[in-house]
Amino acid sequence: MTTGRVLSARSLNRALLARQLLLARSGLSIEAAVEQVGGLQTQYAPSGYVGLWTRLAGLRREALTTALEERRAVQATLIRTTIHVVSPGEFWLYAAGVRRARRAWALRVGSGDEGAELERAARLREALAGGPRWVKELDDLGSGFVGNLGVWVDLVRVPPSGTWEHRRADRLALAEDWVGPCDATEEEGLAHLVRAYLRAFGPAPWPDVASWAGIPVADARRGGDALDLVRYRDEAGRELVDLPGAPLPDPDTRAPIRFLPHWDATLLIHARRTGILPEEHRSRVFTSKNPFSVGTYLVDGRVAGAWTFREGRVVLDPYEELSRVDRAAVEDERAVLEAFHA
Repeated sequence: MTTGRVLSARSLNRALLARQLLLARSGLSIEAAVEQVGGLQTQYAPSGYVGLWTRLAGLRREALTTALEERRAVQATLIRTTIHVVSPGEFWLYAAGVRRARRAWALRVGSGDEGAELERAARLREALAGGPRWVKELDDLGSGFVGNLGVWVDLVRVPPSGTWEHRRADRLALAEDWVGPCDATEEEGLAHLVRAYLRAFGPAPWPDVASWAGIPVADARRGGDALDLVRYRDEAGRELVDLPGAPLPDPDTRAPIRFLPHWDATLLIHARRTGILPEEHRSRVFTSKNPFSVGTYLVDGRVAGAWTFREGRVVLDPYEELSRVDRAAVEDERAVLEAFHA
């Protein structure tokens, strides 16, 4: 359905904050929360913990570790070939949707020999048949054995690895053993990628959907063909697609102070249209000189500074001058995040 409604940049900002659970801390379960926000990017393991803390009311730090141990949350390399925490109910949808694009990428950057990669993947599958193993154990089978083989055999990163306590995600299991057998087709996966993106980040143009998922725009559109979508325009006249009934808060809705973890997906290029990361600050957050990136904090729905945890303290790096009221609010939230780290 096409509407004549034009959405301002501030409207898109507030829609993003609402869908990312950043307008008010939610009482959702961890499983429901990671579904709502399109998964949590966790190549730096604490990011998942901080990302949930800033979105959920009363979250205890150990809750995510427990969810991973109990398989109520699953950690794996998925969209954009980066590590994400997703729900077990959506794992295979994500995996099926990105599989072909990930394999095409692996052939471009690797040997280009699909047959050889599948043979190596069969060896990895055999090595994991008895249960989870550490990457070091697997690599002892041959120089750099694991590499990009997760593209050719579906793997998950299992506790104790990839947690606050053991941050390197270096213990692997076969996804079908940890989650259950694959129950999703590529078509279902592509439709899910579009649905998940719009649920978490919409309304959006098709290239942003594809950029987030790491798939071609044509595949994103193909996934959208299976969905009933509504269409808007932004202030530049671009078409935006969305899910019917998805939140579109009043652009004047108050946005509270929120601290975001390293590599929070709201700050990546696919969400540029929302203005959550002012362009004048982008090079300070994402730079080749600091590939680890930084945590950031939001004031009125925009990044206003960065934070790091050093020597038991959350230390701020302001990017902008703030009012006395906003400075006090940032300090209050900083102290709570510091206590979360303790």
